[in-house]
Amino acid sequence: MPFDKLKSRWGVDSNRRFIVILIVFSLSGLSILWVKTPIYSLLGISQESSLWVKVPVCILIYQVLLMAWGTVAGEFRFFWEKEKKLGRGILKLCSPSTYSKSSASE
Repeated sequence: MPFDKLKSRWGVDSNRRFIVILIVFSLSGLSILWVKTPIYSLLGISQESSLWVKVPVCILIYQVLLMAWGTVAGEFRFFWEKEKKLGRGILKLCSPSTYSKSSASE
């Protein structure tokens, strides 16, 4: 089956659970289309605002929606693990290892 490799990578054992996870990703993507504009308006972000402002806000909204839909679908643990992994990756990007290595050797 073509999805077996993805199921194995995600640590998902059943087809039902795999389908639920895919539905959660789909619902999160669709939901952001509906909630993005009101949230942008609430935050004072206009159509003319820079993508450097809009994209991070959109990503944050998506992550919140992903956790909300994941919780509703009973897959909180799966999505929480993905969020933690994403957070660690972002922290690695924001704290260059060259600085920590040079300060550790002094």
